[in-house]
Amino acid sequence: MTVADLLAAARAKGLRIATAESCTGGMISAALTEVAGSSDVFDRGFVTYSNAAKTAMLGVAEATLNAVGAVSEPVAMQMAEGALARSDAAIAVSVTGIAGPGGSDFKPEGRVCFGLAVRGQPTFVETVDFGALGRANVRQATVDHALSLIWRAVQAA
Repeated sequence: MTVADLLAAARAKGLRIATAESCTGGMISAALTEVAGSSDVFDRGFVTYSNAAKTAMLGVAEATLNAVGAVSEPVAMQMAEGALARSDAAIAVSVTGIAGPGGSDFKPEGRVCFGLAVRGQPTFVETVDFGALGRANVRQATVDHALSLIWRAVQAA
């Protein structure tokens, strides 16, 4: 699957896409908009690197951030749902993780939490441990995985 294939499939089904990104800093949005003509499919992207941005732009609850931290499935869920609610999209993907360098015993480098919100369906969340691949590689692996989640949602629609 290429990004052009993903956009064509979403276009054919009349689906619009939004993103909510933390650790990728807009790379998923950039990948989607790299293809000419993507504006009829890509609605908007939220780059919410700070916790304050997650709360202000996406409605992530401060209580959730305080309880489980930004790199968590509950935050990924709220990010995806917030992007869906604040856009004209039918599909929203979110990512929050630790690209590196660094991490902790509880949240190691390369851990990324994903959320996928599709109108009318329960939100899907998952955590992927890519490992300590280095910052650039973790971020690219995150983009690739997020695009595959969008692809699956488009195919299922």
